[in-house]
Amino acid sequence: MKTYNNLYETLYSLGNLTLAWRNAREGKTKTLNIIEFEKNLQRNLLQLHYELKNKTYKPRPLTTFVLRDPKTRVISKSDFRDRVVHHALILIIGHIFEKQFIYDSCANQKEKGTLFALKRLDYFIGKICKGSVKGFCLKADIKHYFQEIDHEVLLKIINKKITDKNTLWLIRQILNNTKSINWEGGGKCLKGMPLGNLTSQFFANVYLNEFDKFVKHELRTHYYIRYVDDFIILHKSKKQLEIFKEKIDKFLSEKLKIKLHPQKSRIIPISRGIDFVGFRNFYCHRLLRARNIKSMRKKINLFKKGIIGFCTLFEIYQGWQAYAKWANTHKLREKIKKEIINVSWDKIKFE
Repeated sequence: MKTYNNLYETLYSLGNLTLAWRNAREGKTKTLNIIEFEKNLQRNLLQLHYELKNKTYKPRPLTTFVLRDPKTRVISKSDFRDRVVHHALILIIGHIFEKQFIYDSCANQKEKGTLFALKRLDYFIGKICKGSVKGFCLKADIKHYFQEIDHEVLLKIINKKITDKNTLWLIRQILNNTKSINWEGGGKCLKGMPLGNLTSQFFANVYLNEFDKFVKHELRTHYYIRYVDDFIILHKSKKQLEIFKEKIDKFLSEKLKIKLHPQKSRIIPISRGIDFVGFRNFYCHRLLRARNIKSMRKKINLFKKGIIGFCTLFEIYQGWQAYAKWANTHKLREKIKKEIINVSWDKIKFE
């Protein structure tokens, strides 16, 4: 297996840090901490350069907040200067690992995402359910995935490809910043990664790439797809999926020190519809999850109460309808649009 050394000098170079800064600021130029960083851009990039070069760099404490839309998630956000370092790291090591990822790993990669995942699932369902043959689906996800990622296991996986001790030192610095998070259930420990960091998304794929290879090469499954920690295996035989599930449980527990979610990991007939990336997917059609519709109506109510303005509501609707159109939702989208028009007109008349 090819390994990579002598990466660190390129990583902390001013050229790489400048490119990392451009990537980190993309689409977020009005954020206050970015504006502050760019007031003395050259000095701040030079400071990062020298801290990384001399290995005096330490990430700042994470800013943690709770997001409830549609489900509750704890987001831990890094300071902008640390996000520049994250981008600098991924610019150097990203391609090394990404070329190892399987084709059907769908999240946080170029030209892959929700739509790609849906199209692949449609293709797999078509293969399993052609003719009158009925099939089954193992639908599963990992329990508290980001919280449970073991740092030492992750570093051993990374070390298979990256042998540069300085680069590994930087990765440890980033991972150890997780100590500033108190996970639900208590305690600060050397496991877990914060939701909201580019490095967390990347390392999540590196970690579960070991699982992907197990499913594809040892279980020899043909119809497997993963989106972050949410994965699906399709098969004509329910019994075969039960065997797969037992072997998967053992692999995850022994090799990666994580577990399947007991309530969210089950085998169901494909005819019942498969919940995946926000949609309920059937052989011939696709429905939007009820919570996505409820979320859009919640935004309309916020507009009615004057909590958000019309421009904000319109932007939210544009994003929602672009997402919703991937399902059979023409009538629903028209109905939501009329609700927005009626609410807006009533508000204008009232004012």
